[in-house]
Amino acid sequence: MLPRWKGKAAKAKAFADPMSKIVSELQSSLVQSEAHALLSGCSALLAVESEQTDLLNRACFGRAIATTEKEKQWFQLSMEEAFYLCHSLKCLKIKVGEDNCPKNDEELWDYMKSKKEKFPLFYKAYSHLRNKNWVVRSGSQYGVDFVAYSHHPSLVHSQYAVLVLSEGDDGENANQRLREWSDIHCMIRLCGSVAKTLLVLNINKNGQVTVSPSCLEGYAVEERTIMRWSPQQCREDQTVVENGINFSFNVCR
Repeated sequence: MLPRWKGKAAKAKAFADPMSKIVSELQSSLVQSEAHALLSGCSALLAVESEQTDLLNRACFGRAIATTEKEKQWFQLSMEEAFYLCHSLKCLKIKVGEDNCPKNDEELWDYMKSKKEKFPLFYKAYSHLRNKNWVVRSGSQYGVDFVAYSHHPSLVHSQYAVLVLSEGDDGENANQRLREWSDIHCMIRLCGSVAKTLLVLNINKNGQVTVSPSCLEGYAVEERTIMRWSPQQCREDQTVVENGINFSFNVCR
């Protein structure tokens, strides 16, 4: 499915200001300001100046929170967003509770796992897409884990509805989703009704123990796009057609 741009000038605007450039500018700005966020519950709160407000909005990290404070703008980051800025981009320090000392990656990892059992899987999926310069937002309104945009949501509609699955050590699907053909057909019809392609990210842990973020390096991500079969789209490629459903596979780390 090709990107569905919002307006005639949206595509040109996106190409003139690529997401990789925006994220790089945000990374540099947060490093220079020695930005700190406060982790509370299942989200992190970050107070920034006007320049960083613009960069966070353009890079699509977090959501702005309306407050009476005029000098700073507060943003609420998901745990995946906060850990990506801290661990992957290394441009954000994170504190927990009333402790003024920033936590290291291992301490944050333990905290986030305690709040969200499947955090390692979700973070691997989130970082996998973000590293490819996709904009990743919550997909709860569509009944999926994430939605992925090729650029800012103000310029383009989301292309993919993303489900995160994992094969456990015993071979059983950890999420117990898409186990039946009826589940697949229902999800395909839902995605079709909102003009999105279902993207399944299957995380293979490869026997890694989730004791620290270093386990992520051993995880492999298998990408599967699933859509309703169309004769015009049937080619002699690596697409598997079964029961009227197209399966396209791609495995990467």
